[in-house]
Amino acid sequence: MDKKIGFIGLGIMGMPMARNLLNAGFELSVWNRTPSKMDELAKAGAMTGRSAAVVAEWGDVTITMLTDSAAVEEVMVDSYNSVLAGARPDSVVIDMSTISPSVTRSIAGKLSEKGVHMLDAPVSGSLPGATSGTLSIMVGGELEVFERCRPVFEAMGRQITHCGGNGMGQVTKLANQIIGLGNLAAMCEGIVFAAKAGGDPDALLKAFGAGAANSWMVENLGRKVFDGDFAPGFMVDLAQKDLRLVQEAAAEMDMPLITTPLVSQMLRAVQRADSGSEGIQAYVKALEGLAGIEARTTEPG
Repeated sequence: MDKKIGFIGLGIMGMPMARNLLNAGFELSVWNRTPSKMDELAKAGAMTGRSAAVVAEWGDVTITMLTDSAAVEEVMVDSYNSVLAGARPDSVVIDMSTISPSVTRSIAGKLSEKGVHMLDAPVSGSLPGATSGTLSIMVGGELEVFERCRPVFEAMGRQITHCGGNGMGQVTKLANQIIGLGNLAAMCEGIVFAAKAGGDPDALLKAFGAGAANSWMVENLGRKVFDGDFAPGFMVDLAQKDLRLVQEAAAEMDMPLITTPLVSQMLRAVQRADSGSEGIQAYVKALEGLAGIEARTTEPG
């Protein structure tokens, strides 16, 4: 089993994911474009690299967890200090960011020319899942390479699913976002509808949680909406980025979308209200404005 793991990208999700790898007994070397973010893991026993190339040269497996397609391309292949520049033949590069499936396939092709394997492995579960190591991980790439890396994934996730060849992890994640963010929209609309009529938050959440309306969104974000807690587990800006990727991929396939563009427009209204850096539960604010009522029982602290 590959034991030396390089990890690049220590943001909201990357930091706890890297910590879980360290706790699972993997040797870990990290790099982040903001060097101070490496300090916490260095104190816990991780090594720190001078660049993405150095980390990739050292590791049997190199993981990236970055914000968007442009950031992944830059760190992976577009600079002299890139992962491509450092990665050794027969090593594995795993991109756990959520990016364009077509960009993923392009990067995989460039790595393959050097004899480096690539898996795309975006995740679902937000900050709670990253912290507890219970993420759902959707993996695209060669099955043999996936099996080789299974112990790495098991240190970070509970449900690990091989979805097909390169790019299919990203396709599955984008489909997940269509469903999940559509569900968020429905939950917030239901909450505001009931609040407008004088519904009791505790009664509503108990009823939703015990019936067909129950979902990850209800269980994890319903109470946060009522409490006015908009701290980001998954930011509005990143959700909007994911829905942009969905619409771009759908355009490439000449496929019409109905729900996704509506959800994206509502998220844009949230962004216009300067709440793009808040958690996706801030979606409710746009509906509250339209309904002329606040569903929140308390104001944000």
